[in-house]
Amino acid sequence: MAAGASCHGAAARFGVSVSSASRWAGRLRQDGQVAPRARGGDQRSRAIEAHADLIQATYEARPTICLHELRAALAERGVETSTSGLSRFFARHGITRKRGHSTRPSRSGRT
Repeated sequence: MAAGASCHGAAARFGVSVSSASRWAGRLRQDGQVAPRARGGDQRSRAIEAHADLIQATYEARPTICLHELRAALAERGVETSTSGLSRFFARHGITRKRGHSTRPSRSGRT
């Protein structure tokens, strides 16, 4: 297109839609490059990271708390999140939430 081809011609040559060729031409005029922009990625961790101190303090006060109980405790304080969001939070911070065995060991063999 820099050599004078139309968006229709460039789209046909590269096997893309006319709208894609038009966006690429606009990006070339605006930024001077047609490299792809960043896609996807984390969109929500900033919201939960803003409450990191509260989450960690609540967890440290009750280390055996379940994720859904932690979620409910945070909701009482105005922090809305999901249990999977909390799980990802703990993974990002390297916090493992191992719980002890809830049943007695078997006397007759491995369980």
